[in-house]
Amino acid sequence: MSCWTLRGCDDEMQSRCPHNIPGEPCPADCLYSQCDRPTHVNCEDFGKMLNPERDYDAAVKEVCRICEHFLDHGPALVDRPEGFSRQGNPNRFLL
Repeated sequence: MSCWTLRGCDDEMQSRCPHNIPGEPCPADCLYSQCDRPTHVNCEDFGKMLNPERDYDAAVKEVCRICEHFLDHGPALVDRPEGFSRQGNPNRFLL
């Protein structure tokens, strides 16, 4: 299992969490979405963060979507299962 597929809280907490919206990632301001793994490094390269081939929906936390480890090793859009349907807000960034 890849680290970007794990939420920061357990099943009991998810059952009552106001952020646990199907198809939506844990927001970066959630206390339990912080990442303390040694592989987590905030990316500063906008070209890498805006890679159109990366499957950003695979990351269940917003903080993963700017992590260099996810951006380098995360799944590509071409690896999505056949018939995948995106739930929730289709916009990745608010501009």
